[in-house]
Amino acid sequence: MSEPNVEIRTQVIQVPRAKPGDPPMECYQALPVGNGPFPGIVVIHEIFGLNDNIRDIAGRFARQGYAALAVDLFSGVNRVTCLMQIFYGLLIRPIKNAHIDDLKAALDAFRKQQEVDPERSGVVGFCMGGSYALQLASVGGDLRAASIFYGQNPRPLDAVARACPIVGSYPGKDFTARAARQLQGKLQEFEIPHDIKIYPGARHSFFNDQGPAFAPVAAHDAWQRMLSFFQEHLLY
Repeated sequence: MSEPNVEIRTQVIQVPRAKPGDPPMECYQALPVGNGPFPGIVVIHEIFGLNDNIRDIAGRFARQGYAALAVDLFSGVNRVTCLMQIFYGLLIRPIKNAHIDDLKAALDAFRKQQEVDPERSGVVGFCMGGSYALQLASVGGDLRAASIFYGQNPRPLDAVARACPIVGSYPGKDFTARAARQLQGKLQEFEIPHDIKIYPGARHSFFNDQGPAFAPVAAHDAWQRMLSFFQEHLLY
């Protein structure tokens, strides 16, 4: 997928977690070269963690003029324990859990950087990260927009009554397609600006161009829809 020929700079930074004494999160940051502040995007990874695919996505956002912070929820902690906490936060206690607190802390630290415009920030997440992106969008964190890729809905789904504008991209051949339809209904009910699309034939992780389920046509369309949605709701 072609991107603008914009020079970027990248670095690994540490951001604090919400609980004092917990190890910080090691994150990958990508910024356009030039004078900021830039609108900010927090990128939340799939269950595979902060890998080359997620770092590449952060870089793609930077080439579009965004400051991008790809968090690593697994950094500095026991991975098995962290996974248990993640599923607890998804299935048992959505909205109010340690990972949402950590993401809010990371967002706050990100906004304090001089390169980042604190008034213009959004979030994007994939699978597990998509679920947490939707939770973060629903807790009143002053986000301008959120992009959800094949994530699960919070319970109760009425939590999205507080959500920022949401763009969602879901594969038709996946359990999350049902979640997409339910989410769309609630966003309509609460009059939340949204753009939800299900791609027939696409499978889970269809946006990951380094994985076996990559669907280039659907991925390209989802990227363009997301950029257009962000331009409307996040940039202005």
